[in-house]
Amino acid sequence: MTLDPGQAVLVVLAGIGAGGVNAVIGSGSLITFPTLLAVGYPPVVANVSNNIGVVPGAVFGAYGFRRELEGQKHRARVLATASALGGLTGAILLLTLPSDVFDTIVPILVLLACALMIAQPRLSAWVASRRAEDAREVGAAPLAIGYLAGVYGGYFGAAQGVILLAMLAVFVPDELRRSNALKNVLAGTVNGVAAVVFILFADVAWEAVVLVAIGAAVGGTLGAKIGRRVPPPVLRAMVVVLGVVVAIRLLID
Repeated sequence: MTLDPGQAVLVVLAGIGAGGVNAVIGSGSLITFPTLLAVGYPPVVANVSNNIGVVPGAVFGAYGFRRELEGQKHRARVLATASALGGLTGAILLLTLPSDVFDTIVPILVLLACALMIAQPRLSAWVASRRAEDAREVGAAPLAIGYLAGVYGGYFGAAQGVILLAMLAVFVPDELRRSNALKNVLAGTVNGVAAVVFILFADVAWEAVVLVAIGAAVGGTLGAKIGRRVPPPVLRAMVVVLGVVVAIRLLID
């Protein structure tokens, strides 16, 4: 299918929003994925194309947090390996399971992502209360959770950033901005690995990929620069409302 100019602009704007939200908090796919559905792409094609399109935003977002990544090379390398394996698994599951399975599970995943967004303030407070100042080594638990979050991210992706940030806060405690920077690297790794699989083996809507990628690159850059100034409740509310609307639409359809 070919998008008309109005639809193309809408997808680019969604990409900008997703890139910015992903850099700040995660769950940007709850903006781009429903937008691709709204302009007429089938769910699996929309998911695959969205996953490829948001990769540039993850790269620019991670680069924008490069100062916060200083001193985290070892943990980033170890955790990214687990995330990459998880992303590969999730991408394979998406392409091998029947498409009707995806149609059934997507509304559940969207609602789960919304629930995570709503619970994030209390979740952050809870994990902060459990944070041990000297617990900085990467152990088995964060590797396992990083892998499972990667599976989720490779299969669908929305809210994987929230999951990863919670995991890092509990098991790899550090200053929140540094954890967020590491989260961007891990989420970008998942999306990048899944994107390679999708490019090779999936039905990709390349027009959508290019439009999302342009927007996500801009959004990721802006999000890394000014995202900390945007009130988290505003971003959270926007994502939750949009996600609930999309989940209801998918359930009705």
